[in-house]
Amino acid sequence: MRGALRAAFVAFTLVASTPIIGGIVLLGALFRATDRRGGVFDWCARTWGRVHLWAGGVRVVEHGLENKGGAQHIFVANHLGNFDVFALAAVLPWIKFVAKAELFRIPIFGHAIQAAGMIPIERSKAKAAFGAYSIATQRIHDGASVAVYPEGTRGDAYALRPFKRGPFVLAIQAQAPVVPVVVHGALEINRKGRFRVRPGTLHLHYLPAIPTAGLTFADRGTVTRKAYEAMAHCLRQVYGVESPPYLPV
Repeated sequence: MRGALRAAFVAFTLVASTPIIGGIVLLGALFRATDRRGGVFDWCARTWGRVHLWAGGVRVVEHGLENKGGAQHIFVANHLGNFDVFALAAVLPWIKFVAKAELFRIPIFGHAIQAAGMIPIERSKAKAAFGAYSIATQRIHDGASVAVYPEGTRGDAYALRPFKRGPFVLAIQAQAPVVPVVVHGALEINRKGRFRVRPGTLHLHYLPAIPTAGLTFADRGTVTRKAYEAMAHCLRQVYGVESPPYLPV
């Protein structure tokens, strides 16, 4: 299947699956289903991710699985496109994404992800953003994990871009460990600004958790730097990708 045709198939799958999976989520919310690991909301998120990986012909390979399990985490990943979202949704159990508020305004899809416990963030409004992190903290205390993209937006190269500190403030506020996740292979599948989708392998590297127990707001820069440098080291050692030195934002 050629790249443009594959992209059209992924788009069709997205349009076709959203009312079905979104409808299941909304029914679950209507009947007050418990939001839990293995529950209907967890199943829908994982199914949504898997369906679109299948449509794109994308295989996910996980590395460092010993760092993935355990207590509730804040997973922070580099962001390269839609397929890293599909991959994390497919493989991370009971995960809640912090996502741009615009997605929550899409008919059916927006209502469904809100009902499933995903967290909207107004990136241009700092006060609203920290309000979103308070909601995320509650999700973590309920037992879920949270996925955040500290770069903020999709990139067009594997070298890391500056990290915003908000996700690490969230981790400290929740006293939850930070698990850095390096995504590689997404650019070969679907590059930002291009319609074409090529089947391929997407790699997820889970790096050792960074503990936040006992840390305070004053430590946010230290945690941010540790996550950035761990991810930059992985990209350099495994893929030969050089990222700029860490700079606080």
